[in-house]
Amino acid sequence: MMSSTLAASAYRPYDSVEAYVLGCTDEIWTERGIGRIASTYYAPDVVVHGALGSVRGIQPVLDGTTMSISAYPDEVGRGEDVVWEPRGVDSFISSHRVFSTATNSGWTGYGPPTHRRIAKRALAHCLVRGGRIVEEWVVRDEYRLVVDLGLDPAEVAARLARGRPWSPLDIGPLPASPLESGVSGVRTPGPAEDDCARLVEMTETLWNARMLHVLPRYVDRDVVLRTSRGRLLQGLREYSTETLDLLAPFSGAELRVVDVCAHDDHRKGRRVSLVWLLTGRYGGTERFGPGSGQRVEILGSTQYVVADGRVVEEYRVYDELALMIQIQQTNEERGTASAGAPAAARAEARGKDVTG
Repeated sequence: MMSSTLAASAYRPYDSVEAYVLGCTDEIWTERGIGRIASTYYAPDVVVHGALGSVRGIQPVLDGTTMSISAYPDEVGRGEDVVWEPRGVDSFISSHRVFSTATNSGWTGYGPPTHRRIAKRALAHCLVRGGRIVEEWVVRDEYRLVVDLGLDPAEVAARLARGRPWSPLDIGPLPASPLESGVSGVRTPGPAEDDCARLVEMTETLWNARMLHVLPRYVDRDVVLRTSRGRLLQGLREYSTETLDLLAPFSGAELRVVDVCAHDDHRKGRRVSLVWLLTGRYGGTERFGPGSGQRVEILGSTQYVVADGRVVEEYRVYDELALMIQIQQTNEERGTASAGAPAAARAEARGKDVTG
């Protein structure tokens, strides 16, 4: 799947998809061209889906970017990888993995400056049409960020939940066959299609059927997994246990893949990216705080490096802090008719969730 299948207007003003994704990120974040969000790179009615819900319009993106740069003025973000596919002649979907380090010298949504060093990883899945981002699915490891700031995640989650920042995702009906058409649109099969199908099958087999004994069919013995809280795990046993640890707190947990993209690179090899939604009922454990059997949803994104049909490296990103906020908030809301704060306040509270 090469950029030659796309019209040049799909990634203007750059000469390739990867240059577009990395270049516009540098323009906005490193060079501080925040106004380029509205003037050049985002559609006015862009829809951004994050761990705290979905928001529409350019203003939350501008606000979240401004707050983040102010809070971490020395931030250095490394574009670790860009996985992408065409979505027609003038459109593409990109999965952009970023690892950032910074010093917190300004106010954040979590409070006053702590002057501590932080590290964070994010995965942004962006649908671009005619050079403008029209829809985005983005997740971050906010739990690690809060710990790096020297704060207690449980206390932060309880405080933020009172502002009612979480709302259910507005992504419409889940796709019946994400290999054919996901939330980003209709896919065109490419050279990596067998591996894409194998990874979607893996989610059904491991996560939903709980058949973890067949893990070696899909995953290399020495697999390396980087996941939430900045953890690095290795080998089949740790990989399997991490999967079970995420499933265990949620009765009837089911993982649905909602989008797929893949790309081959002569340096980085074959990479496949999935966007997924995990749903279940929380109540059997207090790992994320007290539960009352409420239904929860976890938006996540994963990038895989595949060799000889097996996963050799994986980056799995989801927001445990947002999950704790969701649980705390829905605990408080059970039995009430109101969803809480007005829309403007809710958008402000989750400003950090739309970009950064």
